[in-house]
Amino acid sequence: MPQQNRVRRRLMTVAAALVLVAGAGAGIALGSGPGAKSAAATLATDLDAILAAPGAAGSQSAVVVRDSAGNMLYSHNPDARMTPASNAKLFTSTAALDLLGPDFRFSTDVLAAQKPAGAVLHGDLYLRGGGDPTTLAADYDSLAAQVAAAGVRVVTGRLVADDSYFDDVRLGTGWAWDDEPYYYNAQISGLTVAPNTDYDSGTVIVQTLPGAHAGDKPKLTLVPNTGVVHLVNDATTTASGSNTISVDRTHGDSNVIVVSGNMPLGASVDQEWATVWDPTSYAADVFRRALTAHGVRVIGSTHYAKTPGDGEILATHQSMDLAHMYIPFLKLSNNMHAEALVKTMGENATQQGTWDAGLTAEEGDLTKLGVNTDVMQLVDGSGLSRMELVTAQQISNVLIGAQSRPWFSTWYDALPISAQSARFVGGTLRNRLVGTPAAGKVHAKTGSLTGVTSLSGYVIDADGQRLIFSIMQNNLVGFNGQTIEDKIAIRLAEYGVDNNVHGVPKLPAGSDRSVPAGRYGPAGIECSWAKAC
Repeated sequence: MPQQNRVRRRLMTVAAALVLVAGAGAGIALGSGPGAKSAAATLATDLDAILAAPGAAGSQSAVVVRDSAGNMLYSHNPDARMTPASNAKLFTSTAALDLLGPDFRFSTDVLAAQKPAGAVLHGDLYLRGGGDPTTLAADYDSLAAQVAAAGVRVVTGRLVADDSYFDDVRLGTGWAWDDEPYYYNAQISGLTVAPNTDYDSGTVIVQTLPGAHAGDKPKLTLVPNTGVVHLVNDATTTASGSNTISVDRTHGDSNVIVVSGNMPLGASVDQEWATVWDPTSYAADVFRRALTAHGVRVIGSTHYAKTPGDGEILATHQSMDLAHMYIPFLKLSNNMHAEALVKTMGENATQQGTWDAGLTAEEGDLTKLGVNTDVMQLVDGSGLSRMELVTAQQISNVLIGAQSRPWFSTWYDALPISAQSARFVGGTLRNRLVGTPAAGKVHAKTGSLTGVTSLSGYVIDADGQRLIFSIMQNNLVGFNGQTIEDKIAIRLAEYGVDNNVHGVPKLPAGSDRSVPAGRYGPAGIECSWAKAC
């Protein structure tokens, strides 16, 4: 497959690259001017101590800290190739803004081969996707309403779903098979449905309420309503106890979702997300139901094919622009948005909506932002793949380069912000660094996989200056590396050349820069993926 060939080529390139691994031991501190050197030296001492946490023994870490002009303040293994998890979205999101622009919108259209003859449309009705990962059931309802408003009441042919804007490779290279049922690992299609305004495309929400009496099966509801998913209710309503409801889609080519566990009487509604096998059929089903609700009858079955080039547009829907889409995308670390953007970059550059074409376009743009893509390996847009290999130095390069772009403020504001309680402001950092010197001062992208954690972005220091940082930790076992990230963020928020000329840290002597406990959500995944932040 082209993607596999591309990965092999990248592996050969990375293996052949002669990269100087700087700062392999203790951190290196640089700066300009006597005060800066003194402050940076103290910073290095503090960060070295933070990274030396006993629980992190045996793991690998890479850290880079730079000022806004790009001067290095601290580095520890800056050129070590690491698994970045969702820090890969820093590359995807910047390249997409550069190549597509913040005003870019996805389109979804309804077409016919010919104009309707009164209330009858002879021939097929086409639903053509444009890769939009934010299309809601309400948007398909709006498209159906437009068809009805055009006077159509009967379609003599078929409903044809066209997802050809993207290729038919639904899952990314190196994605784990056992993550497939979970909503952060949904399939990518040129035509899909998001069940909510977090825009979790390619998924359904299963709502569960207790039955009327103990022993009854709970009541199940699908959001949105669709016939492509089959629910199996193996759950039980109990007189008391804890809610242990579990929602699992059967692995592989299946849309069977099994609901099991217990739900006590009086419990509030339980909501769980599940991926849908073949999002195209899901979108077609939701649209057909919307047509029926608006009095439009399609006589034929649902078919899947490309729309004729000379079709007559009957209805259209445009998504929000990228500037607005980046709020749910980056705040909540939405994997499916990242992958849709990669394939859209490919379609935009070469009319090939593939990962291979999209990543080629992305890497070409990243070089203009100052990133050396020859020392990295990108295989998807979200960082779900453990085959992704990047360096803290190159992450810091894209953070530096982004500052000069006209879209920077839009992107900067879309990053999660520490200790800001609103979900679409704080995002995956909303419950972190609360009550610390770094509260509200960190705009950064989080990243989590089992044994992997990363945090890269910007922090405002004690002098009001913006610092750039990248932290990646791999092969963690039984230790929460996010505590290290937060301690580093606090130390950077305290940093100030003018206030540290003599190397005196801003916290009282002996402070361990402790961070609030129990605010990270489930271990090993982004908190937003478990709806925990």
